Amino acid sequence: MTTEIHTLVGAYVLDAVDDIERATFERHLRECDACRVEVGELSETAARLADNTWSVPPPWLRENVLNEIGRTRQLPLTTEATTATRTTPRRWRFTAAAAAVVAAIGAGSAVYVVQDQRVREQQKVAEAARAEEVRVRAILSSPDVVLRKQEVSTGGRVTVASSRLHNAGVVMLSADRAPTDRVYQLWTIRPGGAPQSAGVLHEGQAADVVVVEGLPGATDVGLTVEPPNGSVTPTLPMIADVKLV
Repeated sequence: MTTEIHTLVGAYVLDAVDDIERATFERHLRECDACRVEVGELSETAARLADNTWSVPPPWLRENVLNEIGRTRQLPLTTEATTATRTTPRRWRFTAAAAAVVAAIGAGSAVYVVQDQRVREQQKVAEAARAEEVRVRAILSSPDVVLRKQEVSTGGRVTVASSRLHNAGVVMLSADRAPTDRVYQLWTIRPGGAPQSAGVLHEGQAADVVVVEGLPGATDVGLTVEPPNGSVTPTLPMIADVKLV
């Protein structure tokens, strides 16, 4: 398999792997304490989302959320040594190792400093991804969370989970591919104010999970098709408009 084995956690929890991937990952689980912990955590979150005592999102929504979270390796709750190893994606660990070798053979401290700075910056990215995951889980599992959804006119769906307890929401997009040379852009609309960008997707990207702070104060979450890098104001008409009030 060419797939980094740790990245199969989310797909495995949601039974979105084939037989070969499942067998390979289950063998890996017998040896990886950190992955077993993460499988347990994600299984608990998925079970909470499926609880029939609240507004239940459709099955594809859970898969979308966890797969999007799984795009970046997370920091598991495990030993310090295991955390350091699993937090840093393989390419980052290679960078760190290369920096150590350069320093050991005396190739110059300047090279080591540059490599070390890159590793530190990449570790910050991983830590930010972990914080984002924690925030998403907290909002989705909040007892007051309210789900609203709207079909995208060009295909797909926008789902919004909003929590007043957290004064935030999670916007989840799963759409058909945007037209060539165009990208999707999310917007929030508040009483008496102009639409504010809530995120611009990359070219070719049709799914995303975005945490929006202060979302309970908004009246709508909209989706538009824009030029690459997005626009300052939405290009009308919106292809989805989720009413929050």
